[in-house]
Order: sequence, then C-alpha cells, then structure tokens
Amino acid sequence: MAERQSFHDQIQSNKIKSILLILSIFIFLMLLGYLISLATDPAYFISIISLALIFSLSYILISYYNSDKIALASVNAKPASRTEHRMLFNAVESMSIASGLPMPEVYVMDSQQINAFASGRNPAHAVICVTTGALQKLNKQELEGVIAHEMSHIANFDIRFMTLAAILVGLIAMIAQIFLRSLHFSGGNDRDKGKTQLLILILALLAAIIAPIASQLVSLAISRKREFGADATAVKFTRYSPGLKSALQKIKNESLSPEDKAKYSPALAPLFISDPFKKKIQGLFSTHPPIDMRIKLLEKM
Repeated sequence: MAERQSFHDQIQSNKIKSILLILSIFIFLMLLGYLISLATDPAYFISIISLALIFSLSYILISYYNSDKIALASVNAKPASRTEHRMLFNAVESMSIASGLPMPEVYVMDSQQINAFASGRNPAHAVICVTTGALQKLNKQELEGVIAHEMSHIANFDIRFMTLAAILVGLIAMIAQIFLRSLHFSGGNDRDKGKTQLLILILALLAAIIAPIASQLVSLAISRKREFGADATAVKFTRYSPGLKSALQKIKNESLSPEDKAKYSPALAPLFISDPFKKKIQGLFSTHPPIDMRIKLLEKM
C-alpha cells in the first residue's frame, strides 16, 4: 500500500521549492550582471539593466494587469449562464466558500476537450473559464475537483508568482541580448585586452548565452511545481482527492481534435489544468508535470 501523504506537506513542500527556484533565477541575474560589469564597465552595465528593466517591466505588467481579458479574448470565452450552467456555478460557489475567496467571474469556452484555466492579478479580479467538454463529460465531484484546482491557483497567487518569474527571465534575456549585440559592434577592440580581462570577457559571453536558457528552464520547473501545489490545495478545499484524480484520468485519455486545435493559443497553454496540446515528449521543457505523476500523488492523499 502506498504511503499516505498530507496535502499540507505537499503544499508546503511545493511552496518552498518554488521560492528556491525563483531565487536561483535571481542568482543567474546577479551572476550575469556581475560578469558583464567586470568585462565592461559598471556604468555600462547599469545602463543595460535600466533599459532592460524598463522594457521588460512595461511589457509584462501591462500583460499582468490585463491577463484575464487577454486570456478570455484569445479563446473566445463567453460568460456562463446560471440557468444553463447550474452545476458549474454550484461548483464555483462551493469552492469559493471552501477557499474563503471571493466568487470569481465564470466563463465557458467552446471546446470538446476537458480543460479549464484561471486568470487575474488577484482574488478580487479573478476569472475561471471551463470548456464545454468539461461540462459535458465530468460529474459533480470531478468538476468540483477541477474548479478547486483553478481556485487554488487564485488562492496561491500563482499568476503573480509566475509574473515575477517572467520579469526576471525577461530581464536576463534582454540583458544578455544587449551585451551580445554590443560585443558584435565593438569587434576588434578585444585583442588589446590583457589575459585576465579576456578570460572575464569569455566568462561573461558564456554566461550571456547560458543564463537565458537556464533561467527559462527554471521558470518551467516553477510552473510544474505550481501545478503540483494546486493539486494539493484542491484536495484541501474539497477534502476529496478522487474527484480531481478521476478528472485527470479522463483528461489523460483525451486527444485534441483538429477542430479544437485552432481554439487554443500555445502562449496560453501553461494556464490550463492540462497542456491542451498533449505533447508526447515531457520533461525539462514542459509547463505541466506528467498526468500519471499527478494522479499517483493524489492517490497518496
């Protein structure tokens, strides 16, 4: 018999791992900045990071404050009807009470695939969107499990957390690009540098190439940890792990039809409870952990 695990322990473990992972991105940023400042000039690096910060923050914060509107518009979601979608509203209201969160706005998107997502910058400005396939194929307990998972993302401020990760990853990418392009234009001046300075320049060059890739991989790892955390928090809200487990088993056995494929944007795939595109190869470049692994953890709770 599998060893039982407390959902409280799972939640705490995933929170700690997420914080450690985001700290590692911050370390990448500091290391890259330190090497660039040694290889060039501290004043030059301050100019680079200021420029990158302005562009990165502007783009991501505009997206962050409009995340719900952008997500809903991209999938052509419509407001749910209390009459037509009574079971959905009952599930959202139940999980709102269980979580102690304000009732989010409820939307439905036309897709035969079982899926759902939550968006919004905080619990007071949150939305939950569910596919028509989920409403047709899930029973009451399964739908509550899916809604609880999405409410967990709202309760855990996952949108805010992932926005912070995106800002740091974006900063690293922009700083690296500006530095690499500046080397291209400075060209032949490097031959006059001493051996020590040349070594530092090579290290800065390697850091500018590796840091953006490494930070993106860490960001994806954070996304996977937040999914595990949302599963565990969903069990806390419902006190019934078989509901979400059964929903994930149904999701696992589905495939994305050609008609539905055009309804999902790859950029929004990380928001959904399961990757809509069901990539066969999963690992470091996946936004979601394998469904089998999620099911096994739920079986232990």
